Amino acid sequence: MKNLKYLLIITAIIMLQSCAQKPKINYPETRKTEVTDDYHGTKIADPYRWLENDTSTETGAWVKAENEVTSAYLSKIPFREQLKNRLTELWNYPKYGVTFKEGNRYFYFKNDGMQNQSILYMQESLDAEPTVLLDPNKLSEDGTVSLGEYDFSKDGKYMAYAIARGGSDWNEILVMEVEGTKQLDDHLYWIKFSDIEWKNDGFFYSRYDEPKGSELSAKNEFHKVYYHKVGTPQSADQLVYENKNFPLRNYYAGVTEDEKFLILSETETTTGNSLYFKDLDKPNAKFVAVVENFDNDYYVIDDVDGKFLVKTNYEAPKYRIIEIDPANPARENWKTVLPEKEEVLESISLVGGKIVAEYMKDATSKAYIYDVTGNLISELNLPGIGTMSGFNGKKEDNIAFYGFTSFTFPSTIFKFDIAKNESSVYRQPEVDFDPSLYETKQVFYTSKDGTKVPMFIVHKKGIKMNGKNPTLLYGYGGFNVSLTPSFSTTRLILLEQGGIFAMPNLRGGGEYGEAWHLAGTKERKQNVFDDFYAAAQYLFDNKYTSPDFLAMNGGSNGGLLVGAAMVQHPEMFRVALPAVGVLDMLRYHEFTIGWAWASDYGRSDSAADFKYLIAYSPLHNIKNGTCYPATMVTTADHDDRVVPAHSFKFIATLQENQGCNNPVLIRIETKAGHGAGKPTAKIIEEYSDMYAFIFYNMGITPKY
Repeated sequence: MKNLKYLLIITAIIMLQSCAQKPKINYPETRKTEVTDDYHGTKIADPYRWLENDTSTETGAWVKAENEVTSAYLSKIPFREQLKNRLTELWNYPKYGVTFKEGNRYFYFKNDGMQNQSILYMQESLDAEPTVLLDPNKLSEDGTVSLGEYDFSKDGKYMAYAIARGGSDWNEILVMEVEGTKQLDDHLYWIKFSDIEWKNDGFFYSRYDEPKGSELSAKNEFHKVYYHKVGTPQSADQLVYENKNFPLRNYYAGVTEDEKFLILSETETTTGNSLYFKDLDKPNAKFVAVVENFDNDYYVIDDVDGKFLVKTNYEAPKYRIIEIDPANPARENWKTVLPEKEEVLESISLVGGKIVAEYMKDATSKAYIYDVTGNLISELNLPGIGTMSGFNGKKEDNIAFYGFTSFTFPSTIFKFDIAKNESSVYRQPEVDFDPSLYETKQVFYTSKDGTKVPMFIVHKKGIKMNGKNPTLLYGYGGFNVSLTPSFSTTRLILLEQGGIFAMPNLRGGGEYGEAWHLAGTKERKQNVFDDFYAAAQYLFDNKYTSPDFLAMNGGSNGGLLVGAAMVQHPEMFRVALPAVGVLDMLRYHEFTIGWAWASDYGRSDSAADFKYLIAYSPLHNIKNGTCYPATMVTTADHDDRVVPAHSFKFIATLQENQGCNNPVLIRIETKAGHGAGKPTAKIIEEYSDMYAFIFYNMGITPKY
């Protein structure tokens, strides 16, 4: 540890010396105001509160000025255009989604390479010539309207689909008649956090009342479930469920495949749900409660012989499958179908009269086939260490489809014969990339409190372990989200240059079940950051890289991770890239759906929670005169999930207090949101800028 301390001190000195040689950037002047809040007797200033008004003329002018400074900086990087050209080449290959069946037809998404969005194709049979059902690229001229949730009526006659404008979480639902691809007049508005679930010639969906004021920052309250019948106006939609006593709850509707039961899931936060059902064969039936607390997760897969098959972590932190009889739904009558295993149960599919269960072991996929009573038939042989996606098929089908990917294995579609228990490659992409030149390792390192944490490390074979390899450390660590191996063309830019990609599976995620998740929440959130630092230290100790060549990146909750890491240990990182981050931990719950994140974070209006939130909140721990890493914050002007005010206030504070000449910039995308639905051209530009910023600030010139 003494050697480490010495190394970090020397690194800090070198960074300061190098900073002194760089020209100082003239950042836009950001007006400060006298705004102070009292948190349980502690006064906290918030001088940039006015930036929370994202629609004001003054904020708009500030955004323009900040983007001009960032654009000017990036334009001077001599190899920026080369990176963009190479990433465009890598991106340009056909990409396929997993085939699925609706009615008597087969469907799949395909992107020819550079299209902004994948096109939905349909086939009358697997041997038939495909035709276009829906081309989302034609929804807008500039590619900023994107396709979201979609669902087909059971007979395959209709498809209802959601669209989002400019990356917003606000959706609109449209309806198409599949035969003849006829667009109908149905058009629904003010939909957010909703499934689409068909029953006969209509569907259930969730929405809010039309918001008052700014759509971007309005708090989302009084979620409701409606039923819409095709061919009628939205004003005629039937209100199915609301609860006026709890404005901050969300409600999601589901329908069993036989359309007999309506399933209602009620949530207060991102963890746990209440569960209700209603018999749709009885017009006047009431909702029946199965669970009326939020202590665990309950997901109804379907009904089998009139019994609900439910995935839950009740008395099973790594999840199990239980059977619930709707005639006797009391907890004492529940029966276990698949007991909890050592691996974490990810998902269940009912195909060909079988149960296909996908599990996760050390953040990689495993899959097993069972009969409907839970008896193991066989393991599904996957191509290697990686991630399985989908297992698409109907209960009566004998053919199913699934996807598989890994860090150096582009997403490939497999066809599975249920009767023969055999998989075969169905669609495989060709990429301008030779995977045999690269290797992936999974290592286990020790965190601050002795916890063993896994990490994937990807790089070219034969690179020198001299501590000088440009390395990107990527993390998330929250909300039960698991980071598993996947192929990304954007990472190839780094790997081709002899760089290293490292992805630790931090606590707060779901890689080892609910206990792993809870170990990174609320007063235990510091565990997530400590796991991240220990990952960086492992890379230093084993000569993969050193602080001068380490960049870190994460988005949303991962943006919080990067923000916290750069203010707690600026000496460990050369470059910081917090994307759409939750950076103001005292006020995050005041905006849109932010209140729902309290299960992971806690809230500042609690005196106990305030103590640990203020201790790590990135915005509130920036110190004047500290030399922070070269930083490029990224956000979007239409992000209505993690509102851009987080990033705006953070960068204004950072620019005011930066203690050296390392650049601290913000890149604000326009007509874009939290990340989903972004046009291909914008994605390529963003990642080209990101890697240009990384290499430039490490003093590395890419070779092509």
